[in-house]
Amino acid sequence: MRSEDVAVARARDESAFALLAERYRRELQVHCYRMLGSFEDAEDVVQETYLRAWRSRSSFEGRASLRAWLYRIATNACLDLLKRTRRRGLPPEVAAPADPRVAPLPVADLPWLQPYPDRLLEPVASGEAEPDTALVAKETVELAFMVAIQHLPPRQRAVLILRDVLGWSAKETAELLDATEGAVNAALQRARSTLKPHLPARRLEWTSVTEPGEEELALVRRYVDAHERADATALAELLREDARLTMPPTPTWYEGRAAIVMFHADQLFGPGYRWRAVITAANRQAAVAFYTRAPGESQYRASVIDVLRIEGGLIERIDAFVLPQFFAAFGLPPTA
Repeated sequence: MRSEDVAVARARDESAFALLAERYRRELQVHCYRMLGSFEDAEDVVQETYLRAWRSRSSFEGRASLRAWLYRIATNACLDLLKRTRRRGLPPEVAAPADPRVAPLPVADLPWLQPYPDRLLEPVASGEAEPDTALVAKETVELAFMVAIQHLPPRQRAVLILRDVLGWSAKETAELLDATEGAVNAALQRARSTLKPHLPARRLEWTSVTEPGEEELALVRRYVDAHERADATALAELLREDARLTMPPTPTWYEGRAAIVMFHADQLFGPGYRWRAVITAANRQAAVAFYTRAPGESQYRASVIDVLRIEGGLIERIDAFVLPQFFAAFGLPPTA
């Protein structure tokens, strides 16, 4: 690290320090999101990271990079938070599949997994920043991974993310966690073993994500069209037979194409309800932000963000996050 950067980091000039550290904000937020499973908590912990870094700046000697130092602070802040919170998940982990003829259950105050907008995944680091900041673009923010990693104890989670996702060495990880290399290697093996049964086989090796192809985009457009026309038959043509629909923060979820289509036909596509949609992306997956106009209303209001898992040209999973307050994070207005 450049000596002048060390001087800035240790100086009393808060603005200069903030400018130097700011280049790492987005990748730190992704790191915290992987650790916590919560977009909101990740934002808060990054703020806490910068506060801790500013208060302890005199201890930064430049032996490690500023980036590594900030990761150390952020990881420890995440571990502190995880001591006080339960692991996050999705409805299939807390309830049995629902009957689509029955109204969904009310919102449950549980620690649900939250989506992460793709527009915030691009690294802000540039110029003289380390080249491996591009690792924030790996598909290890996919919801399947995010659900699986919640099954790991916090320190194992940190080790797996640092080693297998960010590509840190055992030595670097041990230094960050104040552990021995042997302990880090043992934790990594346990984490991999625990993670394996919770992941689809095709997700055991992490590779860079490619942009969705035209076939996938066409499928998403048909998905939008089916909703805007309230056409349950058209929706059925897009779903795998074993498709699944979840709707956090309600514990209600539906198993199978028939149940999903019945729920849409009887409840979402009911008389008087109209839908508008914006195609977006979350967790490196196709997503659709839906606005709803209820009976008697004239305005379409932010309603739900559907994150889609597409396999073999059909939709395998719909995680419909009923979080209208999240539209701003996706760069979307509250009404349409």
